[in-house]
Amino acid sequence: MKQKLESLLLDAVETLKIDGIIERELSPKINIERARDQQHGDFATNLAMLLAKPAKMNPRQLAEKIIAALTTDEAVSKVEIAGPGFINFFIDPKAQYQIITTIHDQGNQFGLSQIGAGKKVQVEFVSANPTGPLHVGHGRGAAYGSAVADLLAAVGFEVEREYYVNDAGRQMDILAASVWLRYLEECGEVLTFPSNGYRGDYVREIAANLHRESNNEYRHPIALVFEEIPADEPQGGDKDIHIDALIERAKILLGDKQYRNVFQAGLNEILADIRHDLSEFGIDYQQWFSERQLMDDGSIDEALKRLGETGYLYEKEGATWFASSRLGDEKDRVVVRENGQSTYFASDIAYHMNKLDRGFEQIINIWGADHHGYIPRVTAAMQALGADTEKLKVLLVQFAVLYRGGEQVQMSTRSGSFVTLRQLRNEVGQDAARFFYVMRKSEQHMDFDLKLATSKTNENPVFYVQYAHARICSVLNQLAEKGLQRDIQAGEDSLDKLTAEQEIALVSSLTRYPEVLERAAVQYEPHLLVNYLRELAAEFHSYYNAHQFIVDDAALRNARLNLIYSVKQVLANGLNLLRIGTPEVM
Repeated sequence: MKQKLESLLLDAVETLKIDGIIERELSPKINIERARDQQHGDFATNLAMLLAKPAKMNPRQLAEKIIAALTTDEAVSKVEIAGPGFINFFIDPKAQYQIITTIHDQGNQFGLSQIGAGKKVQVEFVSANPTGPLHVGHGRGAAYGSAVADLLAAVGFEVEREYYVNDAGRQMDILAASVWLRYLEECGEVLTFPSNGYRGDYVREIAANLHRESNNEYRHPIALVFEEIPADEPQGGDKDIHIDALIERAKILLGDKQYRNVFQAGLNEILADIRHDLSEFGIDYQQWFSERQLMDDGSIDEALKRLGETGYLYEKEGATWFASSRLGDEKDRVVVRENGQSTYFASDIAYHMNKLDRGFEQIINIWGADHHGYIPRVTAAMQALGADTEKLKVLLVQFAVLYRGGEQVQMSTRSGSFVTLRQLRNEVGQDAARFFYVMRKSEQHMDFDLKLATSKTNENPVFYVQYAHARICSVLNQLAEKGLQRDIQAGEDSLDKLTAEQEIALVSSLTRYPEVLERAAVQYEPHLLVNYLRELAAEFHSYYNAHQFIVDDAALRNARLNLIYSVKQVLANGLNLLRIGTPEVM
C-alpha cells in the first residue's frame, strides 16, 4: 500500500510540474508513514511541507493542489489535510484484504525484499576472548548479532558473519600460565595458584587433558617455577606483576616450542567449545579471523606504514604513537611500546584495514557497552587510513544481568564464577534465550528473569507468541476431525465478510509486516520485530477469545480460516527469522 501511495504522489508531483506549480528540477523523496492515530487515517506524508519552500507556497495550499492532482484509486477511500500540511490517507478496509492472498501466495517469502541487493556487509559479533566458555553476558551479543545479520540478509544484503579471535596478547598468556600451573598440579606439584590466574574448572579440565596426552613432559619443580617471583596480592604484593613474572618464567622454562604447545592446548579447547556453543545456539560464522594472523602476515606493519605515510605517527619516550586526538579521539594512543611490541590497538587498526581491503560497503562491529570509549580511536584509525568513516557502524550491547529467585547471579570469568550460555540454554530453552535477549534495544539495560523465561503462562512473551501459532494450528487441525476442508479460493472470494473489529485490526497488522521487517533491518533493531510479533499474537488471542472460526456459514468460515492461516504464516516467518521455534502443539 505504501508503494501504491508513493506512486500516486509521484504522479501528482509530475502533474504539478506540468502545470508550472513546482519546478521541473525538483525530485522530492516521498516519505510515507503509518498514522499513529487511526482518526488521522492509515498513512500520512509530509510532502507538501517539503515542497512548500521551493514552490514558494503555503504548505496547506500546496497540499490542496497535491490532493487535487491525485489520481482516483479505489483503495483510497478519503484524503485529508491535517496540521501544518500533512496529507492523510484513509484506506478502504476491503483493499487491505488483498494482503491475505499475497501472504498465501508468497508463503515463507512474504516480507522479504531486495533493498540491500548488491551491497556487501560484514557483521562482527561476540568475539569474546577465548579464555573461557561463553557466559550469559556474551549470549546477548550473540543473539543480537545473529538477529541483525539475519535481518539484513532478509532484505537483500550480502552478509558475512565474522568472529574475531583474540588469540594473541596478555590475556591469552595468562590463560597459558594458568593451564600450565594446573598441569603441574596434575603432575603432583603443590602450589598456591595466582590470584590473577583463570580459576574456572574448565582450566583444570584442559590441564588434565594435557597431562593425559603428554604425561610429565612439561613438568618443572615448583620451587624453580616460583623462585624469586614477586609476591602475589594476598601476600602484600601486586597481582599483575606476580602473574606477568610467572608468564615470563613459563616461557623461559618451557622454551618457545613447549610454551606454544601449552598455549595452543588452552586456545584450541576453549575455541572449539565456543564454536560448538554458538553453533548449538543457531549461529554459524563464515569467517573466524585470527588476531595472530595479523602479526604473522605483516598486516600490523603494513597498517602502521600506511599511518606513517599519512603523517599520523610520531615517536615519544621510546614508543610509537598514533595522533588520534587530531581526528576526534580524546588523546593520542600508543601503537608500539618501548620494548618494540605492538599494542592491542595496533592489531585493531590492522584488522579494520583488512576489513576495508576486503571490500565491504558496511562494516558493523557489535561490542559490549564497556567498549564505548573505544569507538573514537577506531573511527580515527579508519579516517587516517583514508576510509569513509560512514562505512563503520559500531553497535553497543549491554550485558544481560541474570536473576534467579529475585537475586542477581554474580559472574566473573577470571574467578570461574559464572553461568555459561550453555547452562542458560539448558535451563530456559533455546527459544526463550534468543527471544529474551532481543526483546529490548541492545543498548538498554536488561534483567534476564529465569523464572519468567521458564514459565508456561501468557506473562512469558515467547510462550505467548508461540501459543498463538499453536492455537491456529489446532484450529486448522480441527477441520479434518469435523470432516471439513479449507477452501482457499472460496475464502478469498468472501474476504468482505471479515467486518469484525478484531478482523480489521488483524488485516491492518498483517500489512505492516514487510515495513517492520525492513525497518528492523536497516535500523539494526531486532526488538522492533519482536514487538510486532507480540502485538500480532495479542490481536490474534483477542480474536480467538471473541469469535468461532469453524462456523456453519461456509463463506465466513473459509474467509476466517484464510485470515488466521495468514496470521500463522507471518508469525512463523518472523519467528524463523529470529531462529525461534514454531510449535504446532503446546
